[in-house]
Amino acid sequence: MPYAVNSDEEIEACFDVISELRPHLMRSEFLPLVRGMQAEGYRLACVKEGSQVVAVAGYRIFTTLFMGKNLYVDDLVTSDGSRSKGYGAKLISWLKNEARSSGCRFIHLDSGTQRHRAHGFYFAQGFSIASFHFSERLEGD
Repeated sequence: MPYAVNSDEEIEACFDVISELRPHLMRSEFLPLVRGMQAEGYRLACVKEGSQVVAVAGYRIFTTLFMGKNLYVDDLVTSDGSRSKGYGAKLISWLKNEARSSGCRFIHLDSGTQRHRAHGFYFAQGFSIASFHFSERLEGD
């Protein structure tokens, strides 16, 4: 069953799984980075199989003029060896309940255009493509 991650130990236990999605992350920087992001509204949730974290979601709840109060999923990943066992679906269900209980009108996320398997999963969970997301890397970054 998914649950909110709060302690330093719980956050650190999520690193191996989340680094499969975000391989640029450094273990030594992960806890301070998450703690800093939490000050900006970031939250973590995970699913464990026994004592092992097998799926992780990072998300934020905020309000926009377009969507009103909404839950945005920054990160959603199931460990490579644990995929297709229902952990991602459990996390999505948990996130939808978290959104509803927080008074959100929408849950949404971005997914890289190359992640075709993930897209099929999101469609199966009831998501649809609602817009294009544009970005530009700024010089010096």
